[in-house]
Amino acid sequence: MPFVIKKMFASQRESAFLFFKRELGYSQRDIQRYIAVGRVLINGVPITKPSDYLEGEFEFIYFEPISKGLAPHTVDEKFVVFDKPSGMLIHPQNRHTEYSLIDELKAQFGMDANIAHRIDQETSGLVLCAKDKKSEVDIKMMFQERDMKKKYLAMVHGELKDELRIDAPLLRYDDEKSALVRMVVKVDPSGKESLTFVKPLKYFPHLNTTLVECSPHTGRQHQIRVHMFHMKHPIVGDPVYGQSEENIVKYLDRELDRDIRVKLSGARRLLLHANELEFELYGKKYNVKSSVNFEKVCLENMDINE
Repeated sequence: MPFVIKKMFASQRESAFLFFKRELGYSQRDIQRYIAVGRVLINGVPITKPSDYLEGEFEFIYFEPISKGLAPHTVDEKFVVFDKPSGMLIHPQNRHTEYSLIDELKAQFGMDANIAHRIDQETSGLVLCAKDKKSEVDIKMMFQERDMKKKYLAMVHGELKDELRIDAPLLRYDDEKSALVRMVVKVDPSGKESLTFVKPLKYFPHLNTTLVECSPHTGRQHQIRVHMFHMKHPIVGDPVYGQSEENIVKYLDRELDRDIRVKLSGARRLLLHANELEFELYGKKYNVKSSVNFEKVCLENMDINE
C-alpha cells in the first residue's frame, strides 16, 4: 500500500509548517498541500492550516511508492517513458489505491519525478514522465502549447474507408440528475474546440471492425472515444460511449459481467492504445514508438484467434 500512516512526535508546541520544514525539509507548497488533503491528524482529526499547532503525538499519512517491476520503455537524461498496460491507473484514486503508474516512476526515479500527462485507465500505451521539477514544467508546456504530436491506435466498429478530419467541440456532461456526470463527454456546439485526424489502417471483414490511427490535435478528455462514437464508429470495448445508462452505471460500479461486456461492446477492454509520441525537448527531437503489437492485443481481447 503506497500510503503509509506514520506516528510522529512533536517534543515542543510549534506550528505544523515549522515542524515539517525542519524535520522533513518539505517546502511550504508541499506542507500546504498535505494539510489541505487531510494527511496530518491529531487524535484522528485532520488539521486544517499550516499554522495549526502540533504538540505530542500525531499521525502523518505519506506516499511511499512501491515497484512491481514495470520496466520503462525509454529512459533519457530528463524524461522517462512507460508503456502502460491497460487497467493500470496513472495516479491513485484515493488513499486506498494499492498501485498506480506514479508508484513505479517515483520508486525507480525518485520523488521529484512526475507524470506529465494522462491517459485513461483502460487505455494502454506511452506515458511521458519528467525526471525533475524543471523538466516537468517544460514537458507540460509542450502539451499545453500543442507541440507534442501523439498518435493512437484504435479498433473501431464498422468499415472505415477514408481518412477523417473530425472537428467537433466537446463538452463535459452536466446533468445533476444523471449518475454519469463524472464520466461522460458529448459533442456540443458550446463545448471546447476539439480536432482529431483519423486514418484507416486495416479492415477485418469477418469482424466488421477497422484498425485506425488517430492523431488528436487537441487533448480533451475522452476526445478520441467521443469523436469516433460521434462518427458512428465507436471504439470496440468502450463500456461508456454507445452503451445504455444502466450498463454504464454497472461498469462504473464494477458490476458489469465480463462476458456481457464483450457481447455489448465487442471486447474485454477498451481497444485504444497510445502508440507514438513525437516532440522536441531542449533542442533535440524525439520519436518514441510503443513496442506493443496492438493488432494482436485487439484480437486476443475480442476472443478471436488468427
